[in-house]
Amino acid sequence: KLSSGAADLRQRKKQNYTESDKMAPEERNKENSKLGRSPKYLVIQRFAKLFFGCLAAVTSGMMYAVYLSTYHERKFWFSSKQELEREITFQGDSAIYYSFYKELLKAPSFERGVYELTHDNKTISLKTINAVQQMTLYPELIASVLYQASGSEEVIEPVYFYIGIVFGLQGIYVTALFVTSWVMSGTWLAGMLTVAWFIINRTDTTRIDYSIPSRENWALPYFACQVAALTGYLKKNLNCSAEKFCYLLVSASTYTFMMMWEYSHYLLFVQAVSLFLLDSFALAQTEKVHEVYKIYLFSLFLGYLLQFENSALLVSPLLSLVAALMLYKCLQMNMKKGTFMSRLLKIMYIYLVLTITVTLNFLLKMFVPHKENEHLLKFIEVKLGLNTTKNFTMNWLLCQESLQAPSQDFFLRLTQSSLLPFYILVLIICLFSVTQVIFRRICGEPLKETVKLEDGRIGERPEIVYHVIHTILLGCLAMCLEGVKYLWTPYVCMLAAFGVCSPELWMTLFKWLRLKAVHPILLALILSMAVPTIIGFSLWKEFFPRIMTGLSELQGFYDPDTVELMTWIKRQAPVAAVFAGSPQLMGVIKLCTGWMVSSLPLYNDDDLLKRNENIYQIYSKRSAEDIYKILTSYKANYLVIEDSICNEVGPVRGCRVKDLLDIANGHVVCEEGDSYAYSKYGRFCHEIKMNYSPYVNYFTRVYWNRSYFVYRINTVISFQS
Repeated sequence: KLSSGAADLRQRKKQNYTESDKMAPEERNKENSKLGRSPKYLVIQRFAKLFFGCLAAVTSGMMYAVYLSTYHERKFWFSSKQELEREITFQGDSAIYYSFYKELLKAPSFERGVYELTHDNKTISLKTINAVQQMTLYPELIASVLYQASGSEEVIEPVYFYIGIVFGLQGIYVTALFVTSWVMSGTWLAGMLTVAWFIINRTDTTRIDYSIPSRENWALPYFACQVAALTGYLKKNLNCSAEKFCYLLVSASTYTFMMMWEYSHYLLFVQAVSLFLLDSFALAQTEKVHEVYKIYLFSLFLGYLLQFENSALLVSPLLSLVAALMLYKCLQMNMKKGTFMSRLLKIMYIYLVLTITVTLNFLLKMFVPHKENEHLLKFIEVKLGLNTTKNFTMNWLLCQESLQAPSQDFFLRLTQSSLLPFYILVLIICLFSVTQVIFRRICGEPLKETVKLEDGRIGERPEIVYHVIHTILLGCLAMCLEGVKYLWTPYVCMLAAFGVCSPELWMTLFKWLRLKAVHPILLALILSMAVPTIIGFSLWKEFFPRIMTGLSELQGFYDPDTVELMTWIKRQAPVAAVFAGSPQLMGVIKLCTGWMVSSLPLYNDDDLLKRNENIYQIYSKRSAEDIYKILTSYKANYLVIEDSICNEVGPVRGCRVKDLLDIANGHVVCEEGDSYAYSKYGRFCHEIKMNYSPYVNYFTRVYWNRSYFVYRINTVISFQS
């Protein structure tokens, strides 16, 4: 009975919707005739608005991509450097990603290159890995195919082609933010303000300056496209063709985003929670929200198959939440009947869905074999203060700047650019309006089919409510982890720009203030144009000279010690040699020389994390014999000591690598409130430079400069004093 009643209700809604669709054009024509406007005039006006808006969006994206390219050239001077000097600019994990792109281009065929990456035994000693799956190398696969298929070998160098694609994607990123703000506010002036705030706050909106090949720089543009399409899809009274276009764009961008970044399903989980809350308060069409859930399921299933049966997707919280919501729908536990009791049971609805989600996730982790990072759960426990640990890896992660709470400088920068004050203003107005709408829904008042400007009810627009919830959730995460600010701040720019350019938001505020002296609609329209114009001029006056100065300054990046080290390795080290050292340096050695290494700067594999911790022992207070056994267990032939780590003077004591190792190894003694490192052995990286026994028995120095000391690990040990 419930199912048949629900079906009848949906059928009546569809009939009413089609009738309103048929009547809408007639009503519009009557209004236009009263205003003296012909339908032809309106079509031309809409087309001109759409054309110039799209032109502004595309131009903004292209100019940002050109700006990034110019800034990168000024910073690194790629055009005047040799290949080795260019490659050294890729640090840490970025070096690894680009090294695999090089290997794909060197392979005799694309198929052979992919096979070698999926059965890679030439990167890490004593370990065969599927590099495509483990390091999410789909961007490199796409870039290599495009480079070879487009015939660019004779036109552009591989490194320029690679970074050009990334800069182009950043242009798409900015364009998508522009479109999102435009769709929400109805004016492309909001898009221009979004782009301006995004570029001015570039330190906090993107990590493109520090690591071009990082996965997020490839993935987040697709997520921005997905959010833009989702914003349009959630709008009320959307015509059929536009709705289908938005649906297809959401589907394509969701799947692409999931393939580009291994942590994408966590960000999609936050989005799914936002949609779940939106639907729980009956602020959006349930059918549309459930269609998005189906897109999640399809993307997870397809991603699982094409990512070599990636079990991390099966045990992801996204799958558990969506499965719980779909299961709840299948059980037909209909809570939207209109009675007061059914509205109160909404709380139970949320509780039941969350309970089913946690239970499903627990069961999946029990029965699905997976290698999901257990250290992430331990990290969360320690981060929240629920546990303490002496583990080197845990403490090293906690010391990373991106995993700490944001500094005061972050909020100061957002305030100086006027972004944070306007964001808080817009957020407060939208939150109060949404709260009013929820209260009306509880009291039984239905939502309006079309919200007019004079109504002052911006909280009834589902796309606005979604963005409010989404930015609040991301903001809560950003307050705990500074790295999340790169996900949150772009949407802060977008929401703030939408708010100050939206007449509806100003009208909502004036409805509360009950203005009588001035006509509220007229004042709202004036402020929606005047406020962003004033903001734009002030930003132009203050920040545009700084941006141009940054482009005109000759910065330059040169690391002669690293260049000398790589040159020596390529000329002197045997081709079959295995190098050991810090994971960050090993990534650069792998890229610049192609030699095999014992560890990599990757943190999604427990075995690699253990390797990194073991090899970092070269900076601890352990004996030469212990270090020798560790290195030979990984078949290392050469050891590279970095003076910057050995003699590190960090700003935060206790976060230096050698401090963390002392804590993990139990070499820290506390006396009268102070802690001291104590061991019967000296620090290995210092002692080995003294060239005395037993260190010279195990290791022979073969190269050194101001920053690096290279030792050959002896295969025949001499114990002469």
